[in-house]
Amino acid sequence: MLDRSAEAAFAAVLGAHQLRAYISDNPHYCGSFVEPERGCEHGMFHLIDEGDCLVLLANGKDTLRLNSGDLVVFPHGAAHTLCSPPDSDHGPAANRFTSILCGEFEFATGSRNPILDALPEWIVVREADSGSQFRHLARLMSHEARQESFGRQLVLDKLADALFVMALRHHIASSNERRGLIAALIDPRMARVLEAMHAEPGRAWTVAMLADLAHQSRTAFAQHFNEVLGVSPYQYLTKWRMAEALRLLRDPKSSAATIAEKLGYQTEAAFRRAFKKIHGYGPGRARRAARSAQLGAMPADIDED
Repeated sequence: MLDRSAEAAFAAVLGAHQLRAYISDNPHYCGSFVEPERGCEHGMFHLIDEGDCLVLLANGKDTLRLNSGDLVVFPHGAAHTLCSPPDSDHGPAANRFTSILCGEFEFATGSRNPILDALPEWIVVREADSGSQFRHLARLMSHEARQESFGRQLVLDKLADALFVMALRHHIASSNERRGLIAALIDPRMARVLEAMHAEPGRAWTVAMLADLAHQSRTAFAQHFNEVLGVSPYQYLTKWRMAEALRLLRDPKSSAATIAEKLGYQTEAAFRRAFKKIHGYGPGRARRAARSAQLGAMPADIDED
């Protein structure tokens, strides 16, 4: 179970990178079916509403068997195929009915973020292992999908947000292959450091200050931080500041100069250089995209600001 520092760090990262999940399809199959799913740049997931199905992974080696109430998530949009199980499993395929809630998710900051970097090609949450909260949510989504009530799609999309977070929570608690941000969250020393950095991104943090929070020497802390997160404390802090900057730029009342000061940059020019180095475009471009509600589809031109 995550401690308070890890919970705070986890919430901060999700909030800064702005998760958006939504239900994109609700197919129903009578009998045999084969549904290829092409790979894409955003994540995908499938919740089995009724029946069961096989998921054939693109590597040609792995096959997942999903039953009613099970969920599979493809954080990196890996190609796969959904198909009916063989006739021998539960009688003839012609007599079976299958319903699936299919969804997609993306982050406003794009596919380069510590959450996705810490996740494997796929995550499976079995209904039998998921806990009562997950089962209740899955059943609520299934029930809502069958209704023709006003606001049905909006409700499903909001529930899909919660479903993804619960899948992350399940993975953090049950996986034996934790890496990156997830490995840091379950390490109490690292969690304390991340909580502090996330809470005060504009503070003039030094390795010595962060090492004190971790109760380690500067050398041991710097090495441990790099081993867990794959970057130095300064590199992580810079990326975190720029994720926050992208969020803050959505507010038209916040100027680039104000954001620069809030995030610890002495000059607006230094902030703009750091922003462009991380994101590949300037704050002005991000501002315009936010105004037109197209943060994930940046204009083709490159700003120098």
